[in-house]
Formats: sequence, structure tokens, C-alpha cells
Amino acid sequence: MSTYLDFEEPLKSLEEQIAQTKELGESTNVDMSEQLAELEQVLQEKTKEVFSGLTPWQRVQLSRHPDRPYTLAYIDALTNGQFIELHGDRSVKDDKAMVGGFGMIDGKSVMLIGQQKGINTKMRQYRNFGMPNPEGYRKALRLMKLAEKFNKPIITFIDTPGAFPGLEAEERGQGEAIARNIYEMMRLKVPVICIIIGEGASGGALGIGVGDKVVMLENTWYSVISPESCSSILWRSWNFKETAADALKLTSTDMRKNGLVDEVIPEPSNGAHRNPEEMFQVVKAKIKDYISELEKQDPDKRVEDRIEKFCQMGVWK
Repeated sequence: MSTYLDFEEPLKSLEEQIAQTKELGESTNVDMSEQLAELEQVLQEKTKEVFSGLTPWQRVQLSRHPDRPYTLAYIDALTNGQFIELHGDRSVKDDKAMVGGFGMIDGKSVMLIGQQKGINTKMRQYRNFGMPNPEGYRKALRLMKLAEKFNKPIITFIDTPGAFPGLEAEERGQGEAIARNIYEMMRLKVPVICIIIGEGASGGALGIGVGDKVVMLENTWYSVISPESCSSILWRSWNFKETAADALKLTSTDMRKNGLVDEVIPEPSNGAHRNPEEMFQVVKAKIKDYISELEKQDPDKRVEDRIEKFCQMGVWK
């Protein structure tokens, strides 16, 4: 059963009317095609109205939608099941919040890495709610170095509320692990493509977020802090999270305007959570285009451009 956010309620009632009309037509053998066409037209117009005027906070809500596809769903769709997951950081353990391995996208071998949240309560606990420990980032770096060794493009999927902030994570060097990843990703000789598919929170996102192409899906966010945490710090309450979301300029449109991402990938008119198959195909086409473009460049020039791009961020001109 689909889950609807509060601002999606008008769409829910229309979809229920369409379902009831179809059921009535089937049970009475009456042709309801005209009524269905009218309702579907109204639904299409209402969908456009709802999704064209989303506030930053509503986009944050959409990025967390329980029906939204997560990293493994993208990997499975992109590779048609031709994916071999690799485990462990060769030091502590295998972090279930970070997944990665080699996969084939239309015959092209690539390294796929990303945070995985889980699709239900049990899986979310198993995946630590998509919050990697240091060993998760070290596993990601190990896989990136492996991809570089075999000259394979790297694709990362970012969807995390942040790196795990627990005591044990800090004891094992959470900050160092993320900083090391940022440093090493700058110097990778192979094409690196980073796609924000949900939440892009703070250093947890940056730990796998340095690439030649950093792109966001339309209804995602990327920021140093979540709106709730920002509200808690500034106003000692979560009640101002909508105001914080506006002030943080965290939407894909804001990030593109400020030059912090390279492109915004449009989502289906009713969001990636309502039409994941279409979203998978759009992302797949973009990845293939990016790889084709980046592989034509000289590796040393690609690294130089990548470093220059990130060094220019935050520079006042």
C-alpha cells in the first residue's frame, strides 16, 4: 500500500476515485472510460500543481519518503542483477550501511558504492539507518582503489542522514576516515560520478561525494546539517524546521544555482517514489552519458579539473 505525505492527500483521494470507478465499471459491465479519462486528466493537473510548488521542507520530506528507491534498488535496476557485492574494510568489520561492488551496466563494468538505509524497521536497524561507521568509509575507499587498479569508473549513490555519531565511531576515527576519503577521491585516476538520490547530510555524504560529476535528483537535499538539527541549535526546538530548511538553501535548485553540484536530474512528475522504473531509466541514461564524456578526457587533466572544481567552492569573487 502506498504511503502519502500530507501535501499528497489531494492526489490520494483522486487515485481512490479512479480505483473505485474502475471497480464499478468491472462489476457492472458499464463503460466508464469517459469518466476515467476525466479523472485521470484532473489527477495529472493536480499532480503538476502539487509538485511544481514544493517548499524546501516538502522536498526534504520527499527525500525521506518510505517508498523512495534506495541504493540497492538503483544498483539492481541499473545492472539487471549483474552485481557482485564486496564486503569489509580488511581491518574492523563489514559495515552494512555502506554497500559496494562491481556491476555491469549494459556491458560496461563499473564500481557501484552507496549508503543503504533499509526498507522496513528490521532492515533499517540492520543497516544502521544508512549511517556508516568509519569502517564503512574505509570499505568504500578500498573499493575505489580496487576500481582504480582495474581502470573501472566509480559511481556513488548518496543517501544518508549523516555519518554515525556514536562514541565507538569516534574512537575508531570517524573524522579521519571521511577526511581520508575526500583526499583520496580527489586523486583517483578513473571517472567518478556521485549521485544524491535522497538525503545528503554533512560529512556523511561528503565521504563518498567527491567526483568529476556531482549531481542531484530533483527532490533531494544536500547540506552541512539537517533542518531539524539546525532548528534545534538556533531555536532550541524542532518546531522551526521549515524555516531552517528555507534558510539552509539545501534543495537541488539552490545547490545548482550556487555551483555546488553539476546538474539536477529531473524526477517523474509525481516523484521518484511513485514511478521508480522511470527514474531508474533516466539515471541509467545519465550515467552512460557521463562515463562516455569523462573517459574521453586525459586522466591527469580529469584529476586537475576535479581538484580545481572543489577548490573554487566557497571562494568569494
